[in-house]
Amino acid sequence: MRSWACFISTISCVWMEFAYSPPWLHGRFLNLITIPNVSYDDIAVLGVVALGSIAYLLRSVTFSKSGPYEYKLYERPQELLNSKKLQPATRNIAQKLEEDEKDVVIFWGSQSGTAEGFATRLARELPRRFGIQAIAADLSDFDPDTIALIPRTKFAVFIISTYGEGDPSDNTTEFWNFLHRTSDISLARLRYFAFGLGNKNYKYYNRVIDVVTALLNKLGAHVLLPVGHADDSLGTTEEDFLEWKKDVFAALKLELDVAEKDPVYEPTFRVMEDDSLTITDLNLGEPVQREHGKKPNLVCSPIRPLPIKLGRDLSNSADRSCIHMELDLSSYPEVKYKTGDHIAIWPMNPDGEVHRLIRVLGFEQRQNTPIVLLPCVSGTKIKVPTPTTILALFQYYLEICAPVSRETVQNLAQFAPTLSAKETLSKLGKDKESYYKLLLDKHINLGRLLEYSIGGERTPWESLPLSFVIESLAAMQPRYYSISSSSIVQPRQLSLTVAVSDSYVNPGHSLERIPGLATNYMLALKHAISADPAQLKTRPADLTYPLKGPNDQLQSRRIYAHIRHSRFKLPVLTSSKIIMIAAGTGIAPFRGFLHERARFKAMGREVGSMHLFFGCRLSGEDYLYQDELKFLKESLGNNLQIVTAFSRENPDCKVYVQDRIQEHAQELCTMLMDGSTYLYICGSTKMARAVTTALGNGLLVKKNWGDSQLRLWMEGQKKRGAWQEDVWG
Repeated sequence: MRSWACFISTISCVWMEFAYSPPWLHGRFLNLITIPNVSYDDIAVLGVVALGSIAYLLRSVTFSKSGPYEYKLYERPQELLNSKKLQPATRNIAQKLEEDEKDVVIFWGSQSGTAEGFATRLARELPRRFGIQAIAADLSDFDPDTIALIPRTKFAVFIISTYGEGDPSDNTTEFWNFLHRTSDISLARLRYFAFGLGNKNYKYYNRVIDVVTALLNKLGAHVLLPVGHADDSLGTTEEDFLEWKKDVFAALKLELDVAEKDPVYEPTFRVMEDDSLTITDLNLGEPVQREHGKKPNLVCSPIRPLPIKLGRDLSNSADRSCIHMELDLSSYPEVKYKTGDHIAIWPMNPDGEVHRLIRVLGFEQRQNTPIVLLPCVSGTKIKVPTPTTILALFQYYLEICAPVSRETVQNLAQFAPTLSAKETLSKLGKDKESYYKLLLDKHINLGRLLEYSIGGERTPWESLPLSFVIESLAAMQPRYYSISSSSIVQPRQLSLTVAVSDSYVNPGHSLERIPGLATNYMLALKHAISADPAQLKTRPADLTYPLKGPNDQLQSRRIYAHIRHSRFKLPVLTSSKIIMIAAGTGIAPFRGFLHERARFKAMGREVGSMHLFFGCRLSGEDYLYQDELKFLKESLGNNLQIVTAFSRENPDCKVYVQDRIQEHAQELCTMLMDGSTYLYICGSTKMARAVTTALGNGLLVKKNWGDSQLRLWMEGQKKRGAWQEDVWG
């Protein structure tokens, strides 16, 4: 080996010396070669042939030699679990069903994860109860036109949520567009069930599932049951799903002639401990962005640990907090926003609840042991990153603070460590009234439920499989907030305005607080960076967080976040008139709008008139950005009119923002009818409904319209972007 290396080295040196030597030496060099009539080209060709021959002789030593990292392909195949190679091998759903020998495909379209959770639960339950093989499928993972190829012997289920004001979720968009564009495809072979998730507080309650099913039927598909609808405004989404699922089971039993059996728990993936994994191999809390569709970057920016430049409290209330937080984008040029966009904040679970669940499951000694999740069936998606640790799962990747479904309560009974715990859970799982009374009386999540079931005993739930826990809990989702800054004024720094949200239950005679997940995390961050002791409001002792984040990625005041692009935008012409209506933190995008308009006016641009209607409780407590609004009023002059409504200023006369709208209805309706005015509403759905009613009543009187004419006009305004809403709850 060494002799070959020396030979090659010598040849190379001689050739380089010849090639770069002065021309007068070339003749002398050629004189040394005894072959007559040799030219430079001949020598070059001979050299190439010689080197090629040497390379061939050494091919087994050099070119077939394993790469220094090739062993990784065999040592830890689990590291590929979260790579793009696990995307479906085919985008043809009919082919996928055939290859995996599945009878039912359950498509889900989900923005917050609820529809996805229902789909995966149903896909697990069908084989356990009936032996019917099912697969849960992200709508964006398959080409929409391939649903026409699903044979009549198989079934499809569509579980789809309505997002915002009647919009499809991100992963439903491609399917939605396909159905609206397609007219020449036959779905005569498709037999399906459908369930929609919505909220009656929104005007377009369950619009997406209703439009989807209408278009499917128009193309020839056959719906086997009336479409199910969940109503989150009543808090009955879970029970609505359970009732609809009973009807699906009955229909499938009839169609497939199968018998129902008692379900036996079978995990969809295995949990394996692997001490050989190092910290660099593990997912320890860094968020993983889920891609939906072919161009996800058009919807969301990458997730990055953004530095926090400022955090302060906007509220003067002793028991309420409203945070103004500013994030620095300068280190991440790929993260860009436009005025009116949303920012997604990735929360973490509080330490108290994390350690409670670890303790009751008996995982104290194993919480940092590396674990790998391996699907039992090839191609099964795992909703959390792997490999990881139990601590990382409970701290960052699972929604452990959310209430547990009644169905999960019933399934937990089989793993109970004591007879009394089994009886308690069985009763709660079967008795709807008893379980919801418990939820009204106590703050219940999985950890607290397991503690409650064993009473004062210290018996851990050691027989409860970790796979069951992971399957039963939803994956952690980001929380979205309106950006309250202008990308024209602050292109590389954005702000958000967040009310710290809490709800309460009443055990006995004292209120028990249920802290909002993301907002209390941000409050803890604000406390950590605040230099003003007066800004530090009291918080429960167990609301602590590992603020440095996984692998200290969030040290130096950072938070994981990404941008989600929105259609809530100012008109292109700065001369257009705008009406902005907000309550509470609904003022956030309008702060950005006003700063942007003020900048344009300072630049000499013509700026249209602006009316801001803003409602809050008390002028001295939660009049958000009061000083800023005063400054903006001075900057914009007569271009800006601000009308306020304080609901608790006068106990004898509560005034809400919709009351102010009614007072100014004639002026506003005149503006709306001129064709150059844009209306924006931001805040709760309840407020938006009341404002819409007030404006609608004014237009009915002014134009002498009927209800149908008013509805057509409003829909036309929304289609052309002259009536925009960014509402929640």
